[in-house]
Amino acid sequence: MSKPDLASQLKNVSKKDLKQIENAQEMLGPDPETMGFIKNIYWGNFRENMIFPYPEESAEERARCDKLLEELDAYFLNEHPSVEIDQNQEIPEWVIKRYFEMGVFGMIVPKKYGGQGFGVTSYNRVLERIGRSCGSSAVMASAHLSIGCNAVTLFGTEEQKQLWLPKIANEALSAFCLSEPNVGCDAQGQDTTCELSECGKYYIINGEKKWATSAAQSCMFTVMAKYKMTDPKTGKTKDRFNALIVSPDMEGVDIFSRNRAKCGIRGTWQGRVRFTNVKVPRENLLHKEGKGIVLALTCLNWGRCTLAAGMVGAGAAAYEQAIKWAQYRYQFDRPIGEFELTKERLARMGSFVWAMDAMLYVTTGMVDRDDEDIMLETAVCKVFCSEYGFRCTNEAMQIMGGEGYMAENEVERLWRDSRINPIVEGANEVMHSFVFAYGSKQLGEFMLGVKSAPMKNLGAAMKIGMELFLGIRRSAPKITNVDSSLSTHVQMLSNHIREFSHQVKLMFKEKEEALITNQTTQYRLSWISIWIHAMACSISKMDMNIRKGVGEKQLAHDRAMLDYIMSYGTYKINGWLRALRENPDATMLKAAEKALEFGESLPNADYYIPESTPDMNARGKGKVCDQESLKQFGGGSVFIQQEETATH
Repeated sequence: MSKPDLASQLKNVSKKDLKQIENAQEMLGPDPETMGFIKNIYWGNFRENMIFPYPEESAEERARCDKLLEELDAYFLNEHPSVEIDQNQEIPEWVIKRYFEMGVFGMIVPKKYGGQGFGVTSYNRVLERIGRSCGSSAVMASAHLSIGCNAVTLFGTEEQKQLWLPKIANEALSAFCLSEPNVGCDAQGQDTTCELSECGKYYIINGEKKWATSAAQSCMFTVMAKYKMTDPKTGKTKDRFNALIVSPDMEGVDIFSRNRAKCGIRGTWQGRVRFTNVKVPRENLLHKEGKGIVLALTCLNWGRCTLAAGMVGAGAAAYEQAIKWAQYRYQFDRPIGEFELTKERLARMGSFVWAMDAMLYVTTGMVDRDDEDIMLETAVCKVFCSEYGFRCTNEAMQIMGGEGYMAENEVERLWRDSRINPIVEGANEVMHSFVFAYGSKQLGEFMLGVKSAPMKNLGAAMKIGMELFLGIRRSAPKITNVDSSLSTHVQMLSNHIREFSHQVKLMFKEKEEALITNQTTQYRLSWISIWIHAMACSISKMDMNIRKGVGEKQLAHDRAMLDYIMSYGTYKINGWLRALRENPDATMLKAAEKALEFGESLPNADYYIPESTPDMNARGKGKVCDQESLKQFGGGSVFIQQEETATH
């Protein structure tokens, strides 16, 4: 059966929504030949070989990573100034040098270029450890390695690798310039441009970038810029994107803001960089012309894993602290850990940490194996860990009460540092729509094909008709490669997959094109697929622990966490399934409409308004931020200043 193009088949969709769908299809490229694990869930299938057995790195690499972790443990115990970094809003130069000396900032750079050559799993084990102690350091490391070093490691020419990798593995930071004042999640909306010079030797960049982590401290940037390309077959010109290596000493590069005061991860600096007729040598092009988005999405796969790793570390630290507090904090003549509502919080935290850890290292195993079509898996890992990692820090603060709110007890810093994670690397609201859209795309195209030409696809039409109109569900998928003691959980998982796939098909039937833009329904279906994935990863981890014969006490703890994550996940899934048809969406939309109408009566001058709003009647009319009392940092490249100081 020929596969229809989704955008071309939609009839009752607005031009704006249709354009967004077309842009997304273009950005993501053609569907891979083999669908990943989560896409298969939408079809009601279970790709067992992607989850079982639980992936592990080689013994040699694990030993090398363990050695680095031991060094990090000693460093964080004896040297690292976590409180000072948070209070002073700066990671000192000596700390950055120590990370380079230990090999942390060169972990994933191949050995031949002066790095450690770690795989993704080992890399994330290190990020998890850093996340326990210092969210600022975890973010700096992730930005430098996942989307800074990786851009060159994965897509650079041999000449580019030899020139840049030894330096950024051992001496100086790197940065990634993607976001703009008007662009966050909407990568296609970038205003920064590049064009070839008349001589053909340079790309000339103009534009502005925002939220570039460590930009003021970096020796190189990977800059994403819009580039017009002409299709030789059609003669039509379309916007594509180039990824270019830019150094801060190039004429026309202006780092006009090093950092702004923030709620959390205060030690990291997010710079703003302006590019004015910057001449970048053509040999600084990364990957191929027009393929910058491919580079960005690939690097983000790594970045989403490392964000999750930091949250696993922070969540585990919060969980362990909460346990100790619950054991020894007395109220009404007994430890608060004896109260049922405290027990509920501890159980949630423990099971969340267990599931986050399981999902993280299943995902890194997929990346290490170079599995095809894992963009959904990395996105889901980011959403789940950022959401439930933050919940762990929040639960810990609640258990500790007033003391948890005090800065010296560290939990409040973990809480503040964690809050950014549902926002960055794709805001979770956007990621839910992405998970549903990308996960269901091929299934939706299949159903459209059957609907448009049922007689040409009679066998498929009959199967779909029996399921949607007669309620005859397909069999639940078989899951076999699992320890027999987990059979109850395996059957529960299998039933969830069957019901989920059935409900996705029903939603396509009932809502048709409306489902494409119905974000609340997408959100519920996305969460179900995420929790099914979390449960699958958790079973796989438990299966590994049973096979390895871990200690009795550890096994009992782990089994209790698994049992709860399965029952809690089932409770959540059943709730979202009910909410597909029994929900307050109609009244919510009416209330939101009235809220926005009420907003028209509020004077712009009393409220903050986005600096780059396209509404020219509102731009520049909002409340002015009072930053005089906040510690801020100026402009300019610290890296260049350091070089100049060293030469004098």
